[in-house]
Amino acid sequence: MQRWTISVDDDLAEDFDKFVAGKGYSNRSEAFRDLARKELGQTDVDDGKAKWCVATVTYIYDHHERMLATRLTQLQHDHHDVAAASQHVHLDHDNCIETVILKGRIEEVRACADAIISQTGVRHGNVHIVPVEMKKKKYLLAGHAHFHPKT
Repeated sequence: MQRWTISVDDDLAEDFDKFVAGKGYSNRSEAFRDLARKELGQTDVDDGKAKWCVATVTYIYDHHERMLATRLTQLQHDHHDVAAASQHVHLDHDNCIETVILKGRIEEVRACADAIISQTGVRHGNVHIVPVEMKKKKYLLAGHAHFHPKT
């Protein structure tokens, strides 16, 4: 591990210390490492360097919208290779929220997420992509090949 010394102005230092305390970090270094990993990972996604990811797609929709629940379920089935799990919650009489966990190649995950969020009747949607490195060796489990992320 390398030790760095950096200089920041007093206001930034104060704001960063508030951030560290508010997020529950034990020290500045761990907070800085998390921020750096997040930004570097996002840069890899944006630049096309990252190939594999895990993601969450969270969306709110009107369950009275004609055939929408069926279309959303069908999309998950159509993308069964990337759709790993989902959770459905009733918010009120009309609105539901779902979160779908996706995994796989970034372009396939994005295609699935975009297909879900663009459905008529989906009111709000958010995709959070986290790049992961994947081992090249395939493993067999339950009769199909899949990849395991590095630990």
